Amino acid sequence: MKVCVVGSGGREHALAHVLSRTTEVVVTPGNAGIPGSVSTPPEELDAELFVIGPEVPLVDGLADRLRAAGKAVFGPGADGARLEGSKRWMKEVLADAGVPTARWGAFDDAEAASAFLASLPGPFVVKTDGLAAGKGVLVTDSRAEAEADVREKLAGDAFGDAGRRVVIEEGLAGPELSVLAVCDGSRVVPLPAARDHKRVGDGDTGPNTGGMGAYCPVPEAGPALLDAVMERAIEPTLAELRRRGVDYRGVLYAGLMLTAEGPKVLEYNARFGDPEAQVVLPLLEGDVAGLLASAAAGRLEGEPKLAPGACVTVVLCSEGYPGSPRVGDNIEGLEEVAGLVGVTVFHAGTRAGPGGRLVTGGGRVLNVTAMGADLAQARSRAYAAAAKISWPGLHYRTDIAANAADTKAADTKAADTKAADTKAADTKAADTNGGNNK
Repeated sequence: MKVCVVGSGGREHALAHVLSRTTEVVVTPGNAGIPGSVSTPPEELDAELFVIGPEVPLVDGLADRLRAAGKAVFGPGADGARLEGSKRWMKEVLADAGVPTARWGAFDDAEAASAFLASLPGPFVVKTDGLAAGKGVLVTDSRAEAEADVREKLAGDAFGDAGRRVVIEEGLAGPELSVLAVCDGSRVVPLPAARDHKRVGDGDTGPNTGGMGAYCPVPEAGPALLDAVMERAIEPTLAELRRRGVDYRGVLYAGLMLTAEGPKVLEYNARFGDPEAQVVLPLLEGDVAGLLASAAAGRLEGEPKLAPGACVTVVLCSEGYPGSPRVGDNIEGLEEVAGLVGVTVFHAGTRAGPGGRLVTGGGRVLNVTAMGADLAQARSRAYAAAAKISWPGLHYRTDIAANAADTKAADTKAADTKAADTKAADTKAADTNGGNNK
């Protein structure tokens, strides 16, 4: 089987990397760092399966056009991709499906939006209704700042037409979680949960980005929590889509907040998360191409097979990201990283420079990804590799997965201590019993 991956970033590199274990892969348009990249449009390529990575071509109906030409496609049509293309429509689907989410309202009038903000206790969340590459969200405790953001978005100054309608939500409290599920239109199976770091700076400071790093698994997201997410969110959403006549074949990505009342949906994406894909996909064993092909055919077969261990990815960014990134800088150190155990570098924004050298070509440039026996080892390997790569103005967060690795290590230490205490108690009991028998 030949698979065509559509897209040009780190997510698509990760897809190609995993799918190529069992099949031939071509990537369009790809980038200079992704093997098998071609410039041929997907409609002009022959392949047994097309896997569409980014949201924009999905919203624009690429999956529909390919299916109309008789192609098998893993990715929803434009009707299903509205989950990501319109946050207002997504919220309406959630309401009809009975899926827990934040209190919300959609507005194209600043005065009405201001009145709704006044009814909320804060913090306040202001989102563009349309696509904004993961950057169209403001979370603030200041109502004045929220109102100013609404006016800027509605005027088209910040995100053009994508922001001329806004969705305002009450702020929720709790850790976030990403759950990606493979759908065939009727059946759905979850992949392991991951956690993304959206803010540009350590300690979740600074503006939102497309994602600065991720890790998988998430220690507190055990089978019971995953079952709850499937039962309360993903399965009802898929059922509501079917009720609306949407045959959703692809990834349904739930961005969740783990609140005191239980998990609530913050957003849905209609594709693999980026950078969540870079930590979830490497943990899948077996024939991933076959899994996606069966979903595309409407006959999802089997369950995803998971490798033991953990995966961490650290996103290396250009100077100026997430604002106006500088491009064209020479990338050094990739040769050194290539030989490191457990490390893979996925190219998110690279291009060929003078003499064929790789240079920075976007804001998020490289995803330094590492596998390990646990989160602590995966994290250590990822940061050791990141330290070997350089270009002028490079920056990245230094705390990706830090809390989770520390928590896991503490849990392991506590378990070891408990086991040691139990052993000591057993030894003492044996000694006591032995004395009584004398």
